[in-house]
Amino acid sequence: MKALLRRAIYGLLAAAALATATGVLVVASAYALFSLVREPLGPAGAAGVVALAAAVLLALAALAFMLVARGPKRPIAAPEQDLLGKVMNLARERPIVSAGALIGAITVAIRNPALAAIVMKAFLDPKGRSAARKPKS
Repeated sequence: MKALLRRAIYGLLAAAALATATGVLVVASAYALFSLVREPLGPAGAAGVVALAAAVLLALAALAFMLVARGPKRPIAAPEQDLLGKVMNLARERPIVSAGALIGAITVAIRNPALAAIVMKAFLDPKGRSAARKPKS
């Protein structure tokens, strides 16, 4: 219990230190910007530039928080695909893995053409796949 309380206190202290450092950074940046543009624009123009910069930063922060609050985009559920469609998607998503699998399949096909013919017929035969999907009643 002591360790948990100690961690919470140190976390709060770290957050307070970070907030203080951020405040100092904002004030120093605003003063530096004011000093930079005071000579060509005058004091009123420099104050306007500092206010505009603050408004832009606040708008960007608000936009970032709105995007975070929305959460990640959920992928739309794709319609169910057959085995050949899944293999094609895998080839598009992972081309290096699919190239390795293709090399392996070619090696097996060269060494045992009968096995390759059976596998190709099983994948490409539309009658076998549609018969397997139909429910028996």
